[in-house]
Amino acid sequence: MTDVSEADGAAAAGENRSGQSVQRLKKNSVGLAGVVFMAVATAAPITAMVGNVPIAIGFGNGSGAPAGYLVATIVLGLFGVGYAAMARHITATGAFYGFISHGLGRVLGMASGTIITMAYVVFEASLVGIFSFFSQSTVEKYTGISVPWIVFALVMLAANAILSYFDINLAAKVLGVFLVTEILMLGLMAVAVLVHGGGPDGFAVSSINPVSAFEPAAGVGGAVAGIGLFFAFWSWVGFESTAMYGEESRDPKRIIPRAILLSVLGIGLFYVFVSWMAIAGTGPSRAIELAQDSSTSSEIFFGPTRDFVGGWAVSVFEVLLISGSFACGMAFHQCASRYIYALGREGLIPGSEGSVGRTHPVHGSPHIASFVQTVMATLIVIAFAVAGMDPYIHLFGLLAILGTMAILIVQSLCAFAVIGYFHVSRNHPETANWFRTLLAPLLGGLGMLYVVYLLWENRSFAAGAAADTLLFRLSPYIVGGLFLFGMLVAVWYKYRAPERYARIGRIVLDDTPESEPEAEPSIN
Repeated sequence: MTDVSEADGAAAAGENRSGQSVQRLKKNSVGLAGVVFMAVATAAPITAMVGNVPIAIGFGNGSGAPAGYLVATIVLGLFGVGYAAMARHITATGAFYGFISHGLGRVLGMASGTIITMAYVVFEASLVGIFSFFSQSTVEKYTGISVPWIVFALVMLAANAILSYFDINLAAKVLGVFLVTEILMLGLMAVAVLVHGGGPDGFAVSSINPVSAFEPAAGVGGAVAGIGLFFAFWSWVGFESTAMYGEESRDPKRIIPRAILLSVLGIGLFYVFVSWMAIAGTGPSRAIELAQDSSTSSEIFFGPTRDFVGGWAVSVFEVLLISGSFACGMAFHQCASRYIYALGREGLIPGSEGSVGRTHPVHGSPHIASFVQTVMATLIVIAFAVAGMDPYIHLFGLLAILGTMAILIVQSLCAFAVIGYFHVSRNHPETANWFRTLLAPLLGGLGMLYVVYLLWENRSFAAGAAADTLLFRLSPYIVGGLFLFGMLVAVWYKYRAPERYARIGRIVLDDTPESEPEAEPSIN
């Protein structure tokens, strides 16, 4: 078996039951606040609000966009309840990969680990695109100097590489500063509208009526409520990363479940409030009108900010769009590095234990996996630049859709893995509960499958001007092909290299009975 026991030291190695050394990330590096910062940063609140809400308003559920965020909060909250229950017993850097391996079997676990790693790899490159776009336009606006976007892209990639080389606590502190600033500014706008009694139509209470989430934007031909719901769910992508920091956190069995629920519910309630106040401050009809044109859509947020806070705050918002996208990209770099490290540490690829599966002897970081991630992200970014593609439309848009498609599928499987773990394999009957580990993850999983359907139905709209590219057309095949490849690799190991098959998804923080092969459900 390959379960890791507790070990002392920055990058101490644990031992499996065969006495073999297994690399460990640095424990006690980050507390509850740090884990929450890392997770919420991947959701990028300011980008989610200023970027996604106008699309939901203009082409989806109109002034009912906040209600869409409320529905998403409920569905993801149900998912989070089961996810947190499983995190109390399994602390795995691979998170989804480890959870699905324990709950649905090693074959689906390996397949999920393959596509979720791909998702986080491309997410960093995607965020590099939007960071470069915001940086280029802002610098040109205030200085008149036009700098090629690839310059900003390379600066961000280098900064991510440097920060990720050290103890994760450093990255958490940097992200914390950016995140707190984002939240303060968004909250300042929302509270200012609230204090002033709303906008031209008052508080527009109908915007938070759950029924409004399923109604298309009033007076907009071709508006589809599903578009609004999809962009609401899209705004959460990354919150699930809480579980992958368990090995590096203090008291993970307590901290990680709390971080999961704090992240999903905290983000959700904040999104509902901020989007509601933005619409109220602008006026529902005016908000729908502004959202129809990308050149005016940001005024849904900038207008109330200018009117109720001051012009200076709009300038701060523009800068925060840059720092927010940087923070999000850095958080995804951390996620990708840890998935590459988790797969490498299990030695599923010969030689990976001594390379990407190693940790830094001082900082306890997955420094080699981080370097590999930097190389892959850089090659992707350069490929887009050489092809003459736009950093926002192509690099950000196409890769965000590709990664989101993969992550939503895996998130759905993880919800059902909770049921398999507690109620099929009958692990930890003291935790198993009809609501917490059965009904909640069942409803959450079904809800996530619905979101996968929404993405499929509205993928061309989400891609916009990039919908005619080869990468867009290949995206479903890339995800499906990698998923099948992961399954085939696991099946090959099962019959040709059973010792490797036994390690799939089984390196966890402490020595627990979940690692035993006989505990695996029949779905394998």
